[in-house]
Amino acid sequence: MTPSREGARIALAVGAALVLGFAVMACVSDQPWAAFRALVTGPLPSIERAADGHLVMRRLVRFGAWLQDATTLTLVGLAVAIPFRARQFSLGADGQLFMGALAAAAVSLGLGGVPAVVALPLAFLAAALGGAAWGLLPGLLKTRFEANEIVTTLMLNVVAVQVYRLVVGRVLNDPTAGFITTPPLPDVATLAPLIARTNVTAMALVAPAAVAAALFLLRRTTLGYEIGLAGANPWFAARAGVPVARATALAFALGGAFAGLAGFHVSNALLKRLPVDLTPGIGLEGIVVALLARERVAALPLAALGYAYLRVGAQAMERTTDVPREVVLVIQALIILFVVSDRLVPLALGLARRAGARIRGAA
Repeated sequence: MTPSREGARIALAVGAALVLGFAVMACVSDQPWAAFRALVTGPLPSIERAADGHLVMRRLVRFGAWLQDATTLTLVGLAVAIPFRARQFSLGADGQLFMGALAAAAVSLGLGGVPAVVALPLAFLAAALGGAAWGLLPGLLKTRFEANEIVTTLMLNVVAVQVYRLVVGRVLNDPTAGFITTPPLPDVATLAPLIARTNVTAMALVAPAAVAAALFLLRRTTLGYEIGLAGANPWFAARAGVPVARATALAFALGGAFAGLAGFHVSNALLKRLPVDLTPGIGLEGIVVALLARERVAALPLAALGYAYLRVGAQAMERTTDVPREVVLVIQALIILFVVSDRLVPLALGLARRAGARIRGAA
């Protein structure tokens, strides 16, 4: 399918899901139009005229939350999409994100008076290596012991969360804080906001650069060729001399490195410290983003922006209307079902064309 037809099909699927979502809103709300408007326009900033006549921009917090979520989701989407090139379904982005965040925070706190030009790259590299090391574990279990990657990545997520809580609570804990958390990270190891009143940092530019780097690796390097061939036909790849086991394990590690960078975004750009109760689950949403992108690495930023838009719009709708956030979960589920169902939309179009032909014939 050509990119234009694929884009049209996805747009049709999203539109159909929004129409059905509005129907659900009409059933549960006394103000469905207001709820739908909040969902669709909630993440966007608004320009208003202040009392002194100057134009001011409002709702920047929501706009910033949209870009922040999209940045994290792009990176965890890469953590799912790259192993899938080797036909491995990794669910371990959550644990890899936790390990990356923990590594970045630990290195940042141990740097002392190091300047920012040294501190930031070291923390960034530590996050990538922490995520890659945690991603390599299920890769080795898969290639050495034929362990099912879905089971191992899920179980390692649980282990990662508990290791994270142990280290934050016992090793890096700040005893002067009113809750269990690390000390604030040094300013030299954190990223400053690019937009006032938001936490949008340079990581919003790093995420698309990471996608470009992943595309280059997969399309222009020997390792990328080996990963693709190992996923397409491992038997043929082995006969052609491709080290299938190594390529598969490295696919997991590369995906983990990008999830680790998402952890750096959480620790050194958003929170600037790590609480023990960091909520798990954002890594698993990378699966949704990868599905929306149809496992196409180049489409991950757009899929992440769309999914993050729904997330932030849901928060705006829940705060300003009587519609609960669960309605957006219905819309998200419908979008995913429509996008991944290759034959659903063509079937609907075919039925519509036949119905139109019958009506014209009757007329």
